[in-house]
Amino acid sequence: MKEKTNLIRVFTGTEITANLLKIELEQAGIAGIVRNDFKSGIAAGFSGGFSSSVDLYIQEADLKEAEPIINEFIAINN
Repeated sequence: MKEKTNLIRVFTGTEITANLLKIELEQAGIAGIVRNDFKSGIAAGFSGGFSSSVDLYIQEADLKEAEPIINEFIAINN
């Protein structure tokens, strides 16, 4: 039986910024998923979300390890 995994949103911003953070997390061994509701909606034939905003999700189990990386990234990029 597979263990239940929970994705949590850890960042919302531009697609470029979210992908940069995703790369930072991946270098630490933490997988991330960038979700773009606007592009998904267009592909499905309706609009949803905002064209300038995407979300970055990680596994809830990785949050403790990811928090310092995320906080440093946000501090540098604000």
